[in-house]
Amino acid sequence: MSKNILIYCGSSKGHNVVYEQEAIKLVRSLKKHDCKIIFGAGSVGLMGVLADEYLRIGGELIGVIPSFMEPWEVKHLGIQTCHVTQSMHERKEMMAEMADAVIALPGGFGTLDELFEMLTWKQLDLHQMPISILNTAHYYDHLIKHLDHMVQEGFLKERNLSALHIESNPEDLVTYLMNYEPEKMEKKWIYRGKKEV
Repeated sequence: MSKNILIYCGSSKGHNVVYEQEAIKLVRSLKKHDCKIIFGAGSVGLMGVLADEYLRIGGELIGVIPSFMEPWEVKHLGIQTCHVTQSMHERKEMMAEMADAVIALPGGFGTLDELFEMLTWKQLDLHQMPISILNTAHYYDHLIKHLDHMVQEGFLKERNLSALHIESNPEDLVTYLMNYEPEKMEKKWIYRGKKEV
């Protein structure tokens, strides 16, 4: 059972209020299982929305922020625990070490960077955590289509793509995390010509 949930999401809210609404539904569902949320410690965007709501309903939050971001005054001051790191790399490593599961909500470059790093680490057997996308309002449809294209063109194993779980309903996503069993990853992901080795 996944109890320490690492959430990647935007430092913006997006143009559609549904992104905020679904983030709130997600954290309310996580609270039913007394999960801890690990996130980027921000007070703005979807990070701020989920943090404010989880605090309001009595949930526990762990924030991790690099020191150079502190002067920007974006750190959430209400969270129970906040770790300050020296770099972005240290931040991502610390967040991953504390987590049992990963969720990506809608976001920008940073969210995608973090998501794909965790998928890469899983492909390399560096962890066995569930990795999931909350595909609110079809936000990630184009990305999902491109991942399928990567499989078709021989740059990604279909079995490894299956490590990315996709849900559009927050409650269904939480149910998946609470009942997760690790997938078997394909370790030999490199092709040589037409022959698989």
